[in-house]
Amino acid sequence: MNSEHLLTVGATLAEGPIWVDNALWFVDIKQQRIYRYDPATDTRDDWAAPEMVGWVVPAERGGFVAGLQSGPHHFDPETGTFERLAEIEPHLPANRLNDAAVDGQGRIWFGTMDNDESADSGQLYRFENGAVSEAEADKVCITNGPAIAPDDTVLYHVDTLGKTILAHAIKADGTLAPARPFLTFGDDHGHPDGAICDAEGGVWVGFFGGSAARRFSPDGTMTHEVRFPVSNITKVALGGPDGRTAYATTARQGLSPEQLAEQPQAGDIFTFRVDTPGKPVLRAKV
Repeated sequence: MNSEHLLTVGATLAEGPIWVDNALWFVDIKQQRIYRYDPATDTRDDWAAPEMVGWVVPAERGGFVAGLQSGPHHFDPETGTFERLAEIEPHLPANRLNDAAVDGQGRIWFGTMDNDESADSGQLYRFENGAVSEAEADKVCITNGPAIAPDDTVLYHVDTLGKTILAHAIKADGTLAPARPFLTFGDDHGHPDGAICDAEGGVWVGFFGGSAARRFSPDGTMTHEVRFPVSNITKVALGGPDGRTAYATTARQGLSPEQLAEQPQAGDIFTFRVDTPGKPVLRAKV
């Protein structure tokens, strides 16, 4: 399949797309902005964040939880204000938050990474009942995903620079079982970036430097590949009225002037249709 261009943004590093209340939300990490796009009316709003922002997820109390560099904050779109909920890794000022997902218990699973993309300082965390704790996963340079199976039994953890996706069983107490290999990719695929699960447990992955998004069944078989006219596909969200419209974020980061001239739509939002709808929107309990 091929994607279609949807929205001109020109983001340095668009990430974290999520379908909430009939609109697409996403961020530009490096430009410190949060976006809301309504496809029905073709209208876009955006807000400035006080720090680099890796993701937003809807909160049960209203508004959103935003993954700012220093830690999760409550974000109120009505006022544009941010309220710190927890501080993460103050001893690692070069780290930032990168990607997140909410499970059926309202826990936020999120990871950190070295913003310079060199040190293995990225850690996976869980945010539950107002407290943050380290998840039972090895440190890597760039954490991505995580993606959570629709029955909350499996968490997929992406090691972007290692070109590997690991699978952890989620125990009844919310801790993770030891990782098992799920997928490893060659140089021709690009780097696995953000990941989500659909309603059937399929895993959609964006490939940075790979010009593609791919879906894998729970046994690791690739079922779909979608091609793009730009190199850096960061993550996919599933939404729309029937949950079967995919929205993909992309990035200009890392492209040379020559590559940017060849890819004028880099950093924009693309769309395509899928057979299997996304999971219901889950709201964080904080």
